[in-house]
Amino acid sequence: MRVVVQRVKSSQVSVDGQVVGKIGRGLNLLVGISNTDTEAELDWMTRKCLELRLFPEGDAGRFDRSIQEIAGELLVISQFTLYGDCRKGRRPSFDRAAVPEVAEALYEQFVEKLRTSGLNVATGKFGAMMQVTIEDDGPVTILLEREATLNS
Repeated sequence: MRVVVQRVKSSQVSVDGQVVGKIGRGLNLLVGISNTDTEAELDWMTRKCLELRLFPEGDAGRFDRSIQEIAGELLVISQFTLYGDCRKGRRPSFDRAAVPEVAEALYEQFVEKLRTSGLNVATGKFGAMMQVTIEDDGPVTILLEREATLNS
């Protein structure tokens, strides 16, 4: 599982010209699901996204507070292209991305796990062509990755 975490002042996602998800201060999460992901990866990623300290306390500029501590918002957008492998040729291979039926179910589970935090969680529309508007804060962008292992 891969998640690009972006600290934002605001963010929104539109489908066919209609806004389907919108947040204020918080995190924009671009989510890629691999063909080996299980609930263990979802649990790890949920904890990491909710507990990662990416927000400053006061003017110090240090990353001292989590999304939960600032009562921020989350915009979660499916992004299978995070598993695009560009090492060979000129066209990305998406062999490591989960098939849409599996990816959608895991994506929805991830969103539900984030919602148990009590924070406002908005989403895009799985599988749709989306336009994402992001007002970065910093900018602060982190790539999180959790690969399934045989012993996890």
